Amino acid sequence: MMNIAGVIVEYNPFHYGHQLHLDRTRQLTGCDAVVAVMSGGFTQRGEPASFSKWARAEMALRAGCDVVLELPSAYAVQPAEWFAYGAVAVLEATGVVNQLVFGSESGSLEHLQTVAMLMEQEPEQLQQSIRDYLNQGWSYPAALSRAATASGLLSTEAVAMLQQPNNTLGLQYLRAIHQLNSRITPLTIQREQSGYHDLQPTHEQIASATSIRHMLQHEPERVAAYVPPATWEIMQREIAAGRGSVQIDALWLPLLQRIATSSPEMLAEYYDMNEGIEHRLKRLLPSLPEPSVNQLIDSLKTKRYTRARLQRLLAHLLLGHHKNSLNEQMLRRGPGYLRVLGFTERGRSLLKQMKSTASLPIIMRAADCEHEQMTLDIQATVMQAAGFTVQEMRDLYSDYYYPPVRV
Repeated sequence: MMNIAGVIVEYNPFHYGHQLHLDRTRQLTGCDAVVAVMSGGFTQRGEPASFSKWARAEMALRAGCDVVLELPSAYAVQPAEWFAYGAVAVLEATGVVNQLVFGSESGSLEHLQTVAMLMEQEPEQLQQSIRDYLNQGWSYPAALSRAATASGLLSTEAVAMLQQPNNTLGLQYLRAIHQLNSRITPLTIQREQSGYHDLQPTHEQIASATSIRHMLQHEPERVAAYVPPATWEIMQREIAAGRGSVQIDALWLPLLQRIATSSPEMLAEYYDMNEGIEHRLKRLLPSLPEPSVNQLIDSLKTKRYTRARLQRLLAHLLLGHHKNSLNEQMLRRGPGYLRVLGFTERGRSLLKQMKSTASLPIIMRAADCEHEQMTLDIQATVMQAAGFTVQEMRDLYSDYYYPPVRV
């Protein structure tokens, strides 16, 4: 039996920190191949990806991944719980992945497993405390941390761990493995050198994806030092073709049109539009200091509505995610297919094996799949490509035109 490692990624864009994670994944597991589940046109924080999913899949393959599968956008643009659930479900459905290796600030599974087990037991004391903090306006991670502290059910170390974003994702991966009754074994590698949200590099070679995106916008000549040569080559090709790097403000006009031409009642039908925020959207729009997505987010931000939550909310608007098409019932059913974005020669052999092991259909072309989640994926591709400086129909509808990347 082959030993296959899974990784859950965004590669927005791929950098030396990601390379370190892949290298250590191979060292830690001694795996025969690596399968990556990667978000498509939009990321977990609700932003359009800097480069197309095809370019980012190529970055991954040239760096050492063997198969890249797309995380359906129904799960990609979600809080950590659903993002993790969808991604782990994709890996489980391959029938070949037996290990999941993720980065975390803690570098240890001990406290993560403790918290995950506690959350799965759902003690009423903890759940009520979380609800109380949510009602006070705290975000879910902050509410969980405060509730765990107040309840005394967790150690000081475990509570402190909840404050860090990769630990939070890791916790949800562990919960998803339990919820899906998955046979996948989790492993974690400590994240080093750069913080998740660092705007400036703190290491001579390793920088966060956030800081690289910042450099791409303001000092693109600096980026080459922080990404592998193959990634830099792909970036330059994409930029020269007018296909990146995409910034969220590039989608201001379609977002403005969606909000300005919708009544509050129409806006309330979009996914995650709750608590009357549709009225705040309509009210604040005319008073923005300047027309931009970032200005809108800054105006809307509160303790409860963080930047990430607001970006996801606006992404749901842009992507046409209505409550009747995207809801907990649909999400709980899991992904409906395994969409292949790219593969190596080793990956091609693995895909052949997956034809007999996978519990979901393996999709090479969007035209071969009629599924509600695929419709959302195509919409995400179109909207992300709408941020390109050069508009080509083949890029906008690349799901129909582009075959999987082969390296």
